[in-house]
Amino acid sequence: MSESLTHRVDFGFIRYANCWEDADILLQALDIKPGDRVLSVASAGDNSFSLLSCNPELVVAVDVNRIQLHLCELKKAAFLLPSHIEFMELLGFAPSDRRRQLFEKVSDGMSALAQAYWKINFEQIEAGIITQGKFEKYFGIFRKWILPCIHGRKKVEKLFAAKSAEEQEVFYRKTWNNWRWRLLFRIFFSKAVMGKYGRDPEFLKEVQLTVSRYIFLKAEKHLEKPAAQKNHFLYHIMLGHFRPQLPHYARPENFENIKTNLHKLQFREGYAQDVLNDISGINVMNLSNIFEYMNPEIFASTVHALVEKSGGHARFAYWNLMVPRRMSVINEKLVYLREVSENLSEADKGFFYNQFIVETKNG
Repeated sequence: MSESLTHRVDFGFIRYANCWEDADILLQALDIKPGDRVLSVASAGDNSFSLLSCNPELVVAVDVNRIQLHLCELKKAAFLLPSHIEFMELLGFAPSDRRRQLFEKVSDGMSALAQAYWKINFEQIEAGIITQGKFEKYFGIFRKWILPCIHGRKKVEKLFAAKSAEEQEVFYRKTWNNWRWRLLFRIFFSKAVMGKYGRDPEFLKEVQLTVSRYIFLKAEKHLEKPAAQKNHFLYHIMLGHFRPQLPHYARPENFENIKTNLHKLQFREGYAQDVLNDISGINVMNLSNIFEYMNPEIFASTVHALVEKSGGHARFAYWNLMVPRRMSVINEKLVYLREVSENLSEADKGFFYNQFIVETKNG
């Protein structure tokens, strides 16, 4: 993300309460080993916590939005609770009438700025913090006002019912894909509506394609496959919760492992490339989809900075959404792992992304 963009975008609130990128394929791509030093774009923090489960030496989660880092601190504090169910309650994965009590148990583990922010904005925690980002509220509008005009609740739940590949495809084509779905989907997920209610219009400036058509075709490809039945992202969009499928960092089997490694996590406000000026030996990078927002000149300068300042044989993983960007096209020291990237892209639960890219540095 460029410095000029941060001056044009309001970062005074939570834009993303969840990471909408698949941690499962990210962990496969980066193949983190003990001793690895990791740079991770923070966003909502989810995937940075997932990286801790691999027992690296260090994870530095960086973001230009201080409020997103306050959210990350809240999630980190939630891991300090004694039990996984308390963690689930505080963050909003499970219903609770004791969120203030749970918050007070762990708030001392947060920075003074984060504590002050959450005390002023505690109603967001009370409402279930994982529902409170601008992007999540955008999906909430779709779920509450648009989807009921297309399909009733029972039909939505039937989308997730166990079916064979053939049955899922027939259900999508014969039952789900009616004219109301096609019309209302393309209106709601248009560039104009998404820019106003979902993502900032500045984030879409480099997009040259028809946004609604692109997202519709990506959704169609996914919804007609059995993988849709167990996609926690899709559960959240359509039903308003992740259960019974949870993001990697929130799964009970990962709770203790992540908690054990919390001391290895640092938060930094700023740009990914600037972190490398202060911390040496970074050899693994989760770059989210930061290149999506950059014009070609800023993209090129950012790539060169990341490559030159990274450790030998560094590994990079990132997503393309609607703007094609590949680091190895810009810098000859990088090798594009085509087969790995294509296989993981095919398995990506973030069905709206165009491509997941994995690259390594030669020396």
